Amino acid sequence: MSDHKLPADDSVISFENLMQDVNRHQHDRADIGRAASDQQSLDYKRAAATRETRQVIDGLSSEAAEIVESSDELLFAAPGIQIGLMKRLRKGHIPWEQGLDLHGMTVEQAREELCRFIHDGLRQQARVLLVVHGKAYSQAGAHPILKSLVNDWLRQLHGVMAFCSAQPRDGGTGALYVLLKRKSGKSGLP
Repeated sequence: MSDHKLPADDSVISFENLMQDVNRHQHDRADIGRAASDQQSLDYKRAAATRETRQVIDGLSSEAAEIVESSDELLFAAPGIQIGLMKRLRKGHIPWEQGLDLHGMTVEQAREELCRFIHDGLRQQARVLLVVHGKAYSQAGAHPILKSLVNDWLRQLHGVMAFCSAQPRDGGTGALYVLLKRKSGKSGLP
């Protein structure tokens, strides 16, 4: 080991000076602490269940699985959807019959309105719906939370066969064309 002298000025602090208030560990076993009592565990589980119940309505969570960007095009097709049908939907060649604008709604309001809108569309045997979710441009630097949530919710809702971002004339990446399942016995698409 070489004799290396440190400068005498106060700007250099030795390792020993830094470690003077540190106490040496006296044993080699980890201290994992006491296990939580059964009551504490039960209270924690109840609180978690209450939080989950508040966040999930109609089977749809208020937390997005994946955050999408404002300019992202969304696309979803259930298994069995024909490519030609998806091309027609994406190009806006299948006219939408009903529309829903979610601008200005809270997450809870939007979730309830979207569920009701899809259920009503199915009951009325609508084929294509337009859902306007917006792009969150009004909040500088904000991610489009509603767009991300709608992307998740539509994938989970019964009767939604496919959806894709709309054509610019109908809202572009701030809106979706939603293809609904038809009840058997109804004639095919136009």
